[in-house]
Amino acid sequence: MPAPTFEELFRDCQRTAVHLESRDAYMKSDPVFIDWQAGQTIDPAERWGSWLSIVSEAVSRGVEVRRARIVSVPVSEYIRFEYDVTEGLNIAAGEDVRWLSRRNATGLSLPGNDFWVFDSSLVYVNHFDGEGEPTEPELTDDPEIVKHCGAAFEAVWSVATPHADFEPY
Repeated sequence: MPAPTFEELFRDCQRTAVHLESRDAYMKSDPVFIDWQAGQTIDPAERWGSWLSIVSEAVSRGVEVRRARIVSVPVSEYIRFEYDVTEGLNIAAGEDVRWLSRRNATGLSLPGNDFWVFDSSLVYVNHFDGEGEPTEPELTDDPEIVKHCGAAFEAVWSVATPHADFEPY
């Protein structure tokens, strides 16, 4: 199945979009991450305006957008970056974000890749190379994969800490 863009996935989404992240580093070559490392102030509206618009538009239509992140604690430098921009990016767009210490995820049955589940019917799998750079994504509506990913997300969500209460440092 060819993968639509995130904009198309969100535009077509009617009820829910949930995202599970489980890596401690992503795209270290990202210019925004590099600028953050250099101490520059990051303006999410300037850097990720299209993402803010896409998610905000979906939320304004009543789509519930949730993101759960499984992280090692103490957190990596990249996760500190993600944490620092979450309020101005994800929360500002209307996402609900929670964090789970990897130590508390041991008893959970989790897929081996990050993913999005749209409307409990479509899974967009994010694949990355060993350095955290994105590779070819995968889209599936296989009922077993959708069920597994949806259940995994909900299991993480039920024990994760809301963003406002999470202390990464």
